[in-house]
Amino acid sequence: LPLQISYEASLETLSLKRFYPSFLRTIPSDRQQVKAIFLLLQQFGWTWVALLGSDNAYGRDALDALYKLLTSSNTCVAYRGIIPVNKDASSPELHNLVRILMDVRVNVTVVFSNRQSARPFFEVVVQRNVTGMVWVGSEDWSLAQTIWQVPGIQSIGSVIGMSFEKTESAMLERFESWKTAEKSAAAERASSTAAGRGIGGSAQLDCTQRCTGCHTLTTAPDMYDAQASFSVYSAVYAVAHGLHDLLGCASGACSKGTVYPWQLLQKIKQVNFTLYKSHISFDANGDIRKGYAIIMWNWSGPSWAFDVIGTFSVNPDRLSVDQSKILWHTKDRQAPTSVCSKPCQPGEKRLLRSHHRCCFSCVACPSGTFLNRSDLYSCQSCGVDEWAPARSEACFNRTVEFLSWSEPISWALLTPTILLMLLMAGLAVLFALNASTPVVKSAGGKMCFLMLGSLACACSSLFCYFGEPTRHACLLRLPLFTISFTIFLSCVATRSFQLICIFKLNARWPALYEAWLRRRGPLAF
Repeated sequence: LPLQISYEASLETLSLKRFYPSFLRTIPSDRQQVKAIFLLLQQFGWTWVALLGSDNAYGRDALDALYKLLTSSNTCVAYRGIIPVNKDASSPELHNLVRILMDVRVNVTVVFSNRQSARPFFEVVVQRNVTGMVWVGSEDWSLAQTIWQVPGIQSIGSVIGMSFEKTESAMLERFESWKTAEKSAAAERASSTAAGRGIGGSAQLDCTQRCTGCHTLTTAPDMYDAQASFSVYSAVYAVAHGLHDLLGCASGACSKGTVYPWQLLQKIKQVNFTLYKSHISFDANGDIRKGYAIIMWNWSGPSWAFDVIGTFSVNPDRLSVDQSKILWHTKDRQAPTSVCSKPCQPGEKRLLRSHHRCCFSCVACPSGTFLNRSDLYSCQSCGVDEWAPARSEACFNRTVEFLSWSEPISWALLTPTILLMLLMAGLAVLFALNASTPVVKSAGGKMCFLMLGSLACACSSLFCYFGEPTRHACLLRLPLFTISFTIFLSCVATRSFQLICIFKLNARWPALYEAWLRRRGPLAF
């Protein structure tokens, strides 16, 4: 295959060595440009964006790659469209495209397009009075004169674009020096009018002197043309360095042997030199190891200009933006936001409103649950030994608070309880010693022991509330008090009913009273 060094082809597919084994280029691959745009969107926190691309391989392939990167991150693509080719500003398709952009309410639009398609699109943007937006442009149109000369384009908002690394001004100055040398040579051969003699006279100078329009390069308004020229310049120098190494010219004399394309290809892949402070070398895919400059349009002066606000470097991929150099074309001069929904407050989960994960409502997490930052769409329950207030982002260990046996309030409660239990024990002994006396029988007899025992059990439940709580103590204290005190109250009710039976039932219905006692009615009651 013939050796190819491109100065303008940036398609990512050209890096596939299986299909293009002898292809190299002196401009970065679109893959690097897509990474730079992705990191730029991440840098400013723009998570609700629209993507537009020209209807060719340049636009479609880049849009696909950028869409995959964005959807795998926390950024949502509100709209993804194609700019039709060969249309003018009166095209209904372009007007419909701009109308959709206005309807989806995005503040940031990425336009990955060539200059030919971008110009009519921006003419329609101006016509429909779209203002205050941020436009992120690809390198093909971001510095193109045909775009910034669109009438009224200064009102569309802030334009941030990708550009090749800035061309060293010394290269243009060298072009100017060649022109000066050419004029001097022309003056020396002014007496000769023959074209052949004129050309022969100029041959005494370097072969690169024949640049009839070099003096206009230093004032050229279109920086894109200068950068494209430098890519051509780099390609020629890469071939020259490859031939220099292949022919062994470093020794002072170049070999006159036959040079085959495959030999030259290997040498060009290995070149490593600096051209006007720009490093020239190729990676394994034949792509030049160069990044991008991040530029921003500046309309603060009498005419169009641009500022370099950052850089994107490769190996490793790193984006650097100088915020102090940015002049936002907004009312408050602040960086615009582009989000579908505002961030939730701490402790609030996201409730999706559509298929876009960036569009949501905020719902507070209830008490006993917390919001884990790794999953912003659900509240997680706390553990058994943990608790959390409402709107919490973490669970807390439960603190065990109890009355210790040695605290004064504990003794203040335990002392009367112990005295009361001792009194009940003394009464039980006294009643046991005099169980057969009429006084004890009239007081209730054996039922008195049940009443004293249940009351003592109810009082003893108080001991379960002191000291560090255990599972058995917590399960025992409430049932012990409830059941014991219920038995005590039942005994009191039974004794009261017995008194009614003695004074009322015996006087009116003696036979019924005798049957009541014979069948142990008080005990059953």
